[in-house]
Amino acid sequence: MAFVIRQRQIAADNWQLLKPAADGSAPALPADGDVIVPLALWRGQRADLLARSGRLGVWLDGHEDPAEIAGDLACFALVAVNFSNFGDGRGYSIGRLLRERYGYKGELRAIGTVVRDHLYYMAGCGFDSFLMRDGEDPAESLAAFGDFSDSHQATVERPLPLFRRRSGTTASGH
Repeated sequence: MAFVIRQRQIAADNWQLLKPAADGSAPALPADGDVIVPLALWRGQRADLLARSGRLGVWLDGHEDPAEIAGDLACFALVAVNFSNFGDGRGYSIGRLLRERYGYKGELRAIGTVVRDHLYYMAGCGFDSFLMRDGEDPAESLAAFGDFSDSHQATVERPLPLFRRRSGTTASGH
């Protein structure tokens, strides 16, 4: 069984990530169980996915707009965002949009190239679940959440930047 970091703890991962085949075709859909499907599969087999037993999750790649699932967020127990490579920061924006603009309250998982050095910043953008890349030790990675005592930037958890929190002023200056 695979393990993830969820809510800053190592947890068993019961989700099956359904990846497209090498030729781009849709993966086979199991009859039951918890599955995370690509956005294209959600678009093409929405009714079938909603009719099956098991929890449903969807995953977005960095080039996909979270607005496409905004009206369907109640259907998903989990939304995963795929970080395709180390330098691709679009997933951070997707995480913030899902939490702040669209009000998503379910599990928000980072998948793909997820490394220890990014966990603190991903959490600041609203991610609460992390499927670590092969070779990353989840137990060692937990220490990343304590790397910094505070953040200068506004985060999902703390919407005011540090200078506003310290000065006691709001964004409007009062």
